[in-house]
This record gives sequence, C-alpha cells and structure tokens, in this order.
Amino acid sequence: MIFRQLFDPETCTYTYLLADTKTGDAVLIDPVAEQVERDLRLLEELNLNLVYCLDTHVHADHVTGAGMLREKTGCRTAVNATAGVACADQGVVHGDRIHFGDQRIEVRETPGHTAGCLTFIVRDGDRILAFTGDALFIRGCGRTDFQQGDSHALYQSVHTQIFSLPDEAIIYPGHDYKGHHFTTVAEEKAHNPRLKTTISEDQFVSIMANLNLGQPKKLHLAVPANLGCGLTSEGEQNQERDIPEVSPIEASDLSVWRVIDVREPHEWVGELGCIDIAERIPQASVASAATHWDRTDPLLLVCRSGRRSRNVAATLIDMGFSNVSNLTGGMIAWNATHANPE
Repeated sequence: MIFRQLFDPETCTYTYLLADTKTGDAVLIDPVAEQVERDLRLLEELNLNLVYCLDTHVHADHVTGAGMLREKTGCRTAVNATAGVACADQGVVHGDRIHFGDQRIEVRETPGHTAGCLTFIVRDGDRILAFTGDALFIRGCGRTDFQQGDSHALYQSVHTQIFSLPDEAIIYPGHDYKGHHFTTVAEEKAHNPRLKTTISEDQFVSIMANLNLGQPKKLHLAVPANLGCGLTSEGEQNQERDIPEVSPIEASDLSVWRVIDVREPHEWVGELGCIDIAERIPQASVASAATHWDRTDPLLLVCRSGRRSRNVAATLIDMGFSNVSNLTGGMIAWNATHANPE
C-alpha cells in the first residue's frame, strides 16, 4: 500500500493519502482546502485515481478540501451519517467498510470531540493503522466543549474503540502541534496525560472541564463551510439563487406549508425549541426522505438561522421540487417574532 502523511502548517492538520499499489485507487483522509493543489499534484505524480475523500468529523479549525477534490476528480465524499453534511455522497456508520482497490477501511464511531467523530482502521499486511482524527492525539486529545462534545463519550470512545486495538497499532492523529508524526496504542495507554489507563473517567472529565481553551480562530467560517463539503462558493451561490424566502410574520399561518426542520435532534429539544407541526428530519437525511414526497408539495424549510435550510432548499429544487421556501432567519427569527410576551 502507498502511504503519505501530509501537513498543513497553518492549522497543523495532517492529511493522509492511502492507495492500493495494484489498482492505483486512492483515498484522502481529512484534506484541507488550501492544500488541494498540492494533493492533486501528488496524485498525478504517483499516477493514482482518487476514489474517496473521507473526513473524520466536521472540522472547526479548517475547511475541508473534499468538495473541491470531488469537483476536480469525480471522487466520492464520505463523513459520519449523523454529522449533518447533506452534500456528502455517502454517510457512513460504525462497522461500515470502505473499499479502494484490494484495500479496505473499517469505520469506527468515536464521538466525544464532536458527536460525529470517526476513526478509520486500515490493515496493511501485519500493520494496523488507526486514523483517529481529533479523538486521540499524540499525548493528548480533542477538546469537548463545543459541537456537541462530550467528555464521557470521548473517554469511552478512546478506551473501547482505539485502546482495544493491539498495542502495536500505529495511531495517526488529525493534528500535531509539537513536531510528532505518529504514536502507538501502547504509548498512549502508558503516557497520554489525559487518557492513559491509570486515569479514570471521572478524572478525565475533570481534566477536560478545566482546560479553559479559547475558540478556534476559524470556527465560525469552518463549521458552516464544512457542512457544505467545504464549498464556500457553493454556499454563496445558494444565497444568490432564486429560493423564495418567507419571513416569520408571513409564516403565521403554517397550515399552507409542509414544514421541515432540518436541524440535528439535540437542537429540536434545545433552547430554541421547535415549531409544533414541523417534521423533524436532520439535514443529512432530507434528500433520502424526499425521494418519496410529492414534488408539488409546498415545503417550508427551517433551521437555526436559515443557512442550512436554504442549502437544503436548493438541493430539493435541484431534485425537481417546484414549491420550496426557506424560513428567513430560522428559529432565531421565529422565536423573536412569535415568542409569547412575559
């Protein structure tokens, strides 16, 4: 198997190129938008055919290059099916296998840093390679204080899905900030200051609760862009498309629409609540569900602020739906308009 570890110095992100030596079929794990030309050049030099771009999670510190690479190579993109990335070609879940040539990647769900984190396991002869994204770093781990992070979940993910691998398994993380390239399961069990086997779950939760980290610099850019496969230009185009907007005032009588709330399940019970009559279908599942709908139904798409729902509206229009509208400002504007006075 051909293997390359690539590095983006601005975000300290590792991208991994894997390829089957027999067929030339290749996979990129966690590509970075600013490094797309580098990756394309390497694929051409090695005479490889990119068949998949995989993201370990919806990144908050950089924009994925998956969408751009799909446009340029025709590869498929894949991310956790629960991550809310409607534009991904394939939503994967725990236990799935991704094939490239005679090689395969095992998908393990390792939530905690985000609710949708994945670890990819590859067996190359006698070697076991684990691409852990931000679930496990070299002597560290990803933070758990945003994007539905959960310290309890991360502790369990690492111990049950990564530390359950043989001690000699090689761990390739999503980032490194101290000049390291890889580690092993045995090393992290013995030396990881947050997750070594002598640290209890309660101790780990306490460690994570007291990190007091600032927000990633690209958080507000990266997360929305990555929910759109990294195609920020596509998102801007959707803003310019002729997608009807309905204000919360105009939507006072909801009986004329089939209301679809495309947020994630935790958001429906969160502080913004949910419109009572709304059908609750996460963004990543709408396209599949819509294959069974009447394409003349009047649809009103809803999300938190109106961005995700607008992107989903564009997808439905591309599928042939003729009467699709977006709720301007999403649930934030809805609540501001319709909240009961105290």
